[in-house]
Amino acid sequence: MAKHRVLIVGTGSIGERQLRCFGETDRVELSLCEINGPLRTRIADRYNVKTTFADFNEAVTSRPDVAVICTPAHLHIPMATTLANKGIHILCEKPLSVSLDGVNELIRAIDRQGVTFAIAYIFRCHPLARACKEALDSGRFGKPLNLVNVAGQHFPFYRPAYRETYYTHHKTGGGTIQDALTHMINLGEWLVGPVDHLTADAAHLILDGVDVEDTVHVLTRQGDLLGCYAHNQHQAPNTCSFTVVCERATLRIEFHHQRWTYQESPQGDLHVQQVAATERDANFITQANLFLDAVEGRGEVPCTLAAGLQTLRVNLAALKSVEERTWKTISNLS
Repeated sequence: MAKHRVLIVGTGSIGERQLRCFGETDRVELSLCEINGPLRTRIADRYNVKTTFADFNEAVTSRPDVAVICTPAHLHIPMATTLANKGIHILCEKPLSVSLDGVNELIRAIDRQGVTFAIAYIFRCHPLARACKEALDSGRFGKPLNLVNVAGQHFPFYRPAYRETYYTHHKTGGGTIQDALTHMINLGEWLVGPVDHLTADAAHLILDGVDVEDTVHVLTRQGDLLGCYAHNQHQAPNTCSFTVVCERATLRIEFHHQRWTYQESPQGDLHVQQVAATERDANFITQANLFLDAVEGRGEVPCTLAAGLQTLRVNLAALKSVEERTWKTISNLS
Protein backbone atom coordinates (compact mmCIF):
# COMPACT_ATOMS: atom_id res chain seq x y z
CA MET A 1 0.00 0.00 0.00
CA ALA A 2 1.28 3.49 -0.84
CA LYS A 3 2.32 5.59 2.12
CA HIS A 4 -0.01 8.29 3.38
CA ARG A 5 1.16 11.86 2.79
CA VAL A 6 0.86 13.40 6.28
CA LEU A 7 1.18 17.12 7.01
CA ILE A 8 1.99 18.20 10.58
CA VAL A 9 0.63 21.71 11.20
CA GLY A 10 2.57 23.37 14.02
CA THR A 11 5.79 21.92 15.44
CA GLY A 12 5.81 23.00 19.06
CA SER A 13 6.27 20.27 21.67
CA ILE A 14 3.13 18.32 20.74
CA GLY A 15 3.62 18.86 17.01
CA GLU A 16 7.15 17.51 17.21
CA ARG A 17 5.89 14.46 19.11
CA GLN A 18 3.14 13.81 16.55
CA LEU A 19 5.62 14.16 13.71
CA ARG A 20 8.05 11.76 15.35
CA CYS A 21 5.37 9.20 16.20
CA PHE A 22 3.65 9.24 12.81
CA GLY A 23 7.11 8.69 11.36
CA GLU A 24 7.56 5.65 13.62
CA THR A 25 4.57 3.93 11.98
CA ASP A 26 6.56 3.59 8.73
CA ARG A 27 3.27 4.20 6.90
CA VAL A 28 3.71 7.87 6.00
CA GLU A 29 5.58 10.47 4.02
CA LEU A 30 5.88 13.55 6.23
CA SER A 31 5.74 17.26 5.58
CA LEU A 32 5.39 20.09 8.09
CA CYS A 33 4.03 23.61 8.34
CA GLU A 34 5.54 26.02 10.86
CA ILE A 35 5.52 29.83 10.79
CA ASN A 36 8.57 30.12 13.06
CA GLY A 37 11.50 29.95 10.65
CA PRO A 38 14.28 28.76 12.99
CA LEU A 39 11.96 26.20 14.58
CA ARG A 40 10.82 24.99 11.15
CA THR A 41 14.42 24.45 10.06
CA ARG A 42 15.46 22.80 13.31
CA ILE A 43 12.59 20.28 13.34
CA ALA A 44 12.93 19.50 9.63
CA ASP A 45 16.66 18.85 10.04
CA ARG A 46 16.16 16.78 13.20
CA TYR A 47 13.71 14.40 11.50
CA ASN A 48 14.96 14.68 7.92
CA VAL A 49 11.69 16.17 6.65
CA LYS A 50 12.27 17.38 3.10
CA THR A 51 9.01 19.26 2.46
CA THR A 52 8.25 22.25 4.69
CA PHE A 53 5.89 25.21 4.55
CA ALA A 54 5.84 28.59 6.26
CA ASP A 55 2.26 29.31 5.18
CA PHE A 56 -0.77 27.18 6.06
CA ASN A 57 -2.71 27.89 2.85
CA GLU A 58 0.31 26.91 0.76
CA ALA A 59 0.60 23.70 2.77
CA VAL A 60 -3.06 22.91 2.09
CA THR A 61 -2.59 23.36 -1.66
CA SER A 62 0.04 20.60 -1.56
CA ARG A 63 -2.98 18.26 -1.03
CA PRO A 64 -1.74 15.92 1.71
CA ASP A 65 -3.85 12.87 2.48
CA VAL A 66 -3.85 13.59 6.22
CA ALA A 67 -3.22 16.68 8.35
CA VAL A 68 -2.43 16.69 12.06
CA ILE A 69 -3.38 20.04 13.63
CA CYS A 70 -1.02 20.92 16.50
CA THR A 71 -1.59 24.68 16.77
CA PRO A 72 -3.18 26.62 19.67
CA ALA A 73 -6.81 25.61 20.23
CA HIS A 74 -8.44 28.80 18.93
CA LEU A 75 -7.04 27.97 15.47
CA HIS A 76 -8.29 24.37 15.35
CA ILE A 77 -11.75 24.83 13.85
CA PRO A 78 -10.80 27.38 11.13
CA MET A 79 -7.87 25.21 10.05
CA ALA A 80 -9.87 21.98 10.25
CA THR A 81 -12.68 23.48 8.16
CA THR A 82 -10.24 24.57 5.46
CA LEU A 83 -8.70 21.10 5.39
CA ALA A 84 -12.05 19.29 5.41
CA ASN A 85 -13.29 21.35 2.48
CA LYS A 86 -10.31 20.02 0.53
CA GLY A 87 -11.11 16.42 1.43
CA ILE A 88 -8.09 16.03 3.72
CA HIS A 89 -8.41 13.64 6.68
CA ILE A 90 -7.78 15.34 10.03
CA LEU A 91 -6.38 14.42 13.43
CA CYS A 92 -6.86 17.51 15.60
CA GLU A 93 -5.10 18.05 18.91
CA LYS A 94 -7.24 18.59 21.98
CA PRO A 95 -9.35 20.47 22.87
CA LEU A 96 -11.46 20.84 19.75
CA SER A 97 -11.63 24.60 20.33
CA VAL A 98 -12.14 27.31 22.95
CA SER A 99 -15.70 28.09 21.83
CA LEU A 100 -18.48 26.61 19.71
CA ASP A 101 -17.93 29.15 16.92
CA GLY A 102 -17.68 27.46 13.53
CA VAL A 103 -18.50 23.95 14.79
CA ASN A 104 -21.57 23.52 12.58
CA GLU A 105 -19.69 24.64 9.48
CA LEU A 106 -16.93 22.14 10.28
CA ILE A 107 -19.45 19.32 10.72
CA ARG A 108 -21.05 20.12 7.38
CA ALA A 109 -17.67 20.13 5.63
CA ILE A 110 -16.69 16.78 7.15
CA ASP A 111 -20.02 15.20 6.18
CA ARG A 112 -19.96 16.68 2.68
CA GLN A 113 -16.41 15.53 1.90
CA GLY A 114 -16.54 12.25 3.83
CA VAL A 115 -13.24 12.83 5.60
CA THR A 116 -12.02 10.94 8.65
CA PHE A 117 -11.82 13.22 11.68
CA ALA A 118 -10.57 12.58 15.21
CA ILE A 119 -9.58 14.49 18.34
CA ALA A 120 -6.23 13.49 19.84
CA TYR A 121 -7.26 12.65 23.41
CA ILE A 122 -4.27 10.42 24.01
CA PHE A 123 -5.48 8.61 27.16
CA ARG A 124 -7.92 6.62 25.00
CA CYS A 125 -4.84 4.96 23.50
CA HIS A 126 -3.25 4.03 26.83
CA PRO A 127 -3.26 0.25 27.42
CA LEU A 128 -4.48 0.70 31.02
CA ALA A 129 -7.46 2.80 29.97
CA ARG A 130 -8.33 0.43 27.13
CA ALA A 131 -8.20 -2.60 29.44
CA CYS A 132 -10.48 -0.93 31.99
CA LYS A 133 -12.87 0.28 29.32
CA GLU A 134 -13.19 -3.32 28.10
CA ALA A 135 -13.79 -4.57 31.65
CA LEU A 136 -16.45 -1.95 32.38
CA ASP A 137 -18.21 -2.51 29.06
CA SER A 138 -18.32 -6.26 29.64
CA GLY A 139 -20.72 -5.74 32.54
CA ARG A 140 -18.76 -8.05 34.84
CA PHE A 141 -18.64 -5.39 37.60
CA GLY A 142 -22.22 -4.21 37.19
CA LYS A 143 -23.39 -0.65 36.64
CA PRO A 144 -20.89 2.17 37.41
CA LEU A 145 -22.21 4.31 40.27
CA ASN A 146 -19.42 6.71 41.22
CA LEU A 147 -16.21 7.99 39.62
CA VAL A 148 -13.37 9.81 41.37
CA ASN A 149 -10.38 11.18 39.45
CA VAL A 150 -7.38 12.71 41.21
CA ALA A 151 -4.42 13.94 39.18
CA GLY A 152 -1.59 16.43 39.20
CA GLN A 153 1.96 17.15 38.14
CA HIS A 154 4.58 19.89 38.40
CA PHE A 155 3.88 21.79 35.20
CA PRO A 156 7.04 23.98 35.27
CA PHE A 157 9.18 20.83 35.41
CA TYR A 158 7.45 19.09 32.50
CA ARG A 159 6.71 22.21 30.45
CA PRO A 160 9.32 24.84 31.42
CA ALA A 161 8.38 27.13 28.50
CA TYR A 162 4.69 27.32 29.50
CA ARG A 163 4.86 31.09 30.04
CA GLU A 164 5.66 31.61 26.34
CA THR A 165 2.93 29.35 24.95
CA TYR A 166 -0.82 29.17 24.46
CA TYR A 167 -1.11 28.26 28.16
CA THR A 168 -1.15 31.85 29.41
CA HIS A 169 -4.66 32.72 28.12
CA HIS A 170 -8.05 31.01 28.10
CA LYS A 171 -8.67 32.41 24.61
CA THR A 172 -5.82 30.29 23.20
CA GLY A 173 -6.61 27.15 25.21
CA GLY A 174 -4.67 27.89 28.38
CA GLY A 175 -5.35 27.11 32.01
CA THR A 176 -5.76 23.79 33.76
CA ILE A 177 -9.34 23.19 32.62
CA GLN A 178 -8.60 23.35 28.91
CA ASP A 179 -5.03 22.04 29.04
CA ALA A 180 -4.95 19.13 31.50
CA LEU A 181 -8.34 18.51 33.10
CA THR A 182 -9.90 18.14 29.65
CA HIS A 183 -7.94 14.88 29.25
CA MET A 184 -9.43 13.56 32.48
CA ILE A 185 -12.97 14.63 31.60
CA ASN A 186 -12.73 13.03 28.17
CA LEU A 187 -11.42 9.79 29.63
CA GLY A 188 -14.10 9.78 32.33
CA GLU A 189 -16.80 10.30 29.71
CA TRP A 190 -15.37 7.44 27.64
CA LEU A 191 -15.32 5.12 30.64
CA VAL A 192 -18.74 5.80 32.18
CA GLY A 193 -20.73 8.15 29.92
CA PRO A 194 -21.12 11.85 29.12
CA VAL A 195 -21.40 14.65 31.66
CA ASP A 196 -24.95 16.02 31.91
CA HIS A 197 -24.50 18.58 34.70
CA LEU A 198 -21.55 20.02 36.61
CA THR A 199 -20.36 22.58 39.08
CA ALA A 200 -16.74 23.67 39.26
CA ASP A 201 -14.35 25.68 41.39
CA ALA A 202 -10.90 26.78 40.28
CA ALA A 203 -8.17 29.20 41.24
CA HIS A 204 -4.68 30.38 40.43
CA LEU A 205 -2.80 29.41 43.57
CA ILE A 206 0.91 29.30 42.85
CA LEU A 207 2.00 28.75 39.23
CA ASP A 208 4.51 31.48 38.45
CA GLY A 209 4.17 33.89 35.53
CA VAL A 210 0.51 33.26 34.62
CA ASP A 211 -2.93 34.28 35.89
CA VAL A 212 -4.98 31.30 34.63
CA GLU A 213 -6.18 28.62 37.02
CA ASP A 214 -3.70 25.98 38.16
CA THR A 215 -6.07 24.06 40.49
CA VAL A 216 -9.56 22.75 39.68
CA HIS A 217 -12.32 20.73 41.37
CA VAL A 218 -15.37 19.58 39.40
CA LEU A 219 -18.47 17.70 40.54
CA THR A 220 -20.45 15.98 37.78
CA ARG A 221 -23.62 14.07 37.08
CA GLN A 222 -23.07 11.55 34.29
CA GLY A 223 -26.48 9.98 33.93
CA ASP A 224 -27.18 8.40 37.33
CA LEU A 225 -23.48 8.34 38.18
CA LEU A 226 -21.87 10.91 40.49
CA GLY A 227 -18.41 12.07 39.46
CA CYS A 228 -15.61 14.07 41.04
CA TYR A 229 -12.49 15.39 39.29
CA ALA A 230 -9.60 17.11 41.09
CA HIS A 231 -6.55 18.37 39.23
CA ASN A 232 -3.59 20.65 39.92
CA GLN A 233 -0.51 21.62 37.96
CA HIS A 234 1.97 22.29 40.76
CA GLN A 235 2.35 19.20 42.97
CA ALA A 236 5.69 17.40 43.11
CA PRO A 237 4.66 13.84 42.19
CA ASN A 238 3.23 13.14 38.76
CA THR A 239 0.17 11.07 39.65
CA CYS A 240 -3.15 10.17 38.07
CA SER A 241 -5.83 7.76 39.24
CA PHE A 242 -9.43 6.90 38.37
CA THR A 243 -11.64 5.02 40.81
CA VAL A 244 -14.90 3.63 39.45
CA VAL A 245 -17.26 2.21 42.05
CA CYS A 246 -19.63 -0.29 40.43
CA GLU A 247 -22.49 -2.41 41.73
CA ARG A 248 -20.34 -5.52 42.18
CA ALA A 249 -16.75 -4.27 42.37
CA THR A 250 -14.54 -1.24 42.69
CA LEU A 251 -12.06 -0.68 39.88
CA ARG A 252 -9.08 1.66 40.06
CA ILE A 253 -6.65 2.80 37.36
CA GLU A 254 -3.27 4.03 38.64
CA PHE A 255 -1.38 5.43 35.69
CA HIS A 256 1.61 6.37 37.84
CA HIS A 257 1.96 2.72 38.95
CA GLN A 258 1.21 1.24 35.51
CA ARG A 259 -1.58 -0.93 36.89
CA TRP A 260 -5.29 -1.33 37.43
CA THR A 261 -6.96 -3.15 40.28
CA TYR A 262 -10.38 -4.39 41.29
CA GLN A 263 -11.96 -5.71 44.48
CA GLU A 264 -15.32 -7.44 44.60
CA SER A 265 -16.10 -7.56 48.34
CA PRO A 266 -14.89 -5.87 51.55
CA GLN A 267 -12.88 -8.93 52.59
CA GLY A 268 -12.10 -10.11 49.09
CA ASP A 269 -8.73 -10.12 47.40
CA LEU A 270 -7.41 -7.05 45.64
CA HIS A 271 -6.79 -8.23 42.09
CA VAL A 272 -3.84 -6.40 40.53
CA GLN A 273 -3.51 -6.20 36.77
CA GLN A 274 -0.02 -4.91 36.02
CA VAL A 275 0.75 -3.42 32.61
CA ALA A 276 4.32 -3.22 31.40
CA ALA A 277 5.69 0.31 31.43
CA THR A 278 5.92 1.90 28.00
CA GLU A 279 7.59 5.00 26.67
CA ARG A 280 5.19 7.93 26.31
CA ASP A 281 5.68 7.87 22.55
CA ALA A 282 4.14 4.40 22.42
CA ASN A 283 0.63 5.74 23.05
CA PHE A 284 1.06 8.35 20.33
CA ILE A 285 2.29 5.71 17.89
CA THR A 286 -0.78 3.64 18.75
CA GLN A 287 -2.96 6.70 18.11
CA ALA A 288 -1.28 7.33 14.76
CA ASN A 289 -1.76 3.72 13.65
CA LEU A 290 -5.40 3.66 14.75
CA PHE A 291 -6.08 6.88 12.88
CA LEU A 292 -4.41 5.59 9.70
CA ASP A 293 -6.38 2.35 10.03
CA ALA A 294 -9.59 4.42 10.16
CA VAL A 295 -8.53 6.38 7.07
CA GLU A 296 -8.09 3.05 5.31
CA GLY A 297 -11.55 1.91 6.43
CA ARG A 298 -10.18 -0.74 8.78
CA GLY A 299 -11.34 0.57 12.16
CA GLU A 300 -12.75 3.46 14.19
CA VAL A 301 -10.92 6.51 15.49
CA PRO A 302 -10.29 6.55 19.26
CA CYS A 303 -12.10 9.88 19.80
CA THR A 304 -14.72 11.06 17.33
CA LEU A 305 -15.72 14.64 16.58
CA ALA A 306 -18.95 14.08 18.53
CA ALA A 307 -17.04 12.92 21.61
CA GLY A 308 -14.57 15.80 21.32
CA LEU A 309 -17.42 18.28 20.94
CA GLN A 310 -19.08 16.86 24.07
CA THR A 311 -15.86 17.40 26.04
CA LEU A 312 -15.54 20.92 24.63
CA ARG A 313 -19.01 21.67 25.99
CA VAL A 314 -17.89 20.37 29.38
CA ASN A 315 -14.76 22.58 29.26
CA LEU A 316 -16.89 25.64 28.53
CA ALA A 317 -19.44 24.73 31.20
CA ALA A 318 -16.68 24.33 33.79
CA LEU A 319 -15.20 27.73 32.95
CA LYS A 320 -18.66 29.30 33.14
CA SER A 321 -19.43 27.55 36.41
CA VAL A 322 -16.23 28.90 37.97
CA GLU A 323 -17.15 32.40 36.81
CA GLU A 324 -20.78 32.27 37.95
CA ARG A 325 -20.47 29.80 40.86
CA THR A 326 -23.48 27.80 39.68
CA TRP A 327 -24.39 24.35 38.36
CA LYS A 328 -24.41 24.09 34.58
CA THR A 329 -26.41 21.82 32.27
CA ILE A 330 -24.29 20.70 29.32
CA SER A 331 -27.17 20.23 26.85
CA ASN A 332 -28.23 23.86 27.39
CA LEU A 333 -24.82 25.26 26.52
CA SER A 334 -24.90 27.14 23.23
